[in-house]
Amino acid sequence: MKIKITGKELKITDAINDYVEKKLERIDKYFEEAEAEVTLRTEKAEQIAEIYVTANGEKYRAVTEDKDMYASIDKDIDILEGQIRKSKTKKEKMIKDSSLKTMEVNTQNESEMKDEIIKTSYYEIKPMLPEDAVLKLQEKPTHNFLAFINVETGKVNVVHKLKDGKNYGLVEPEA
Repeated sequence: MKIKITGKELKITDAINDYVEKKLERIDKYFEEAEAEVTLRTEKAEQIAEIYVTANGEKYRAVTEDKDMYASIDKDIDILEGQIRKSKTKKEKMIKDSSLKTMEVNTQNESEMKDEIIKTSYYEIKPMLPEDAVLKLQEKPTHNFLAFINVETGKVNVVHKLKDGKNYGLVEPEA
């Protein structure tokens, strides 16, 4: 990380310089390359630390004042770290959401495919009368139809519930 420390109406001592560099290591771990501009100044009884961090085309800024310069620097670092974490979380969420949207588009394309068998169900077909098939279908309220062999004709028939929910239909093959 490139660090530029400036003091306004304040002499930057080696202790302050080392402290700032040590604290900025917490920020440096989030980026491969970053630049920091640190401005330290005093106004009346307040010690003000202003830190700008530029990395990956984004800028982060924190300004705090305290009676103690070291405390002011600590607050700035905490603020910057929070901003960076929030930004990274937001980016990760956007990436995740965009991949979900891509998945949704793919599933919509799949649902647009028609005339394909997408599910196969197997039923046991027993010989019975159509009236018995209706009674059997009434025993299973979640089923909408029942396939059976019509005892009278020997052919496969289907009894199904009509939309009115009270009556039933019978499907028989011709001939």
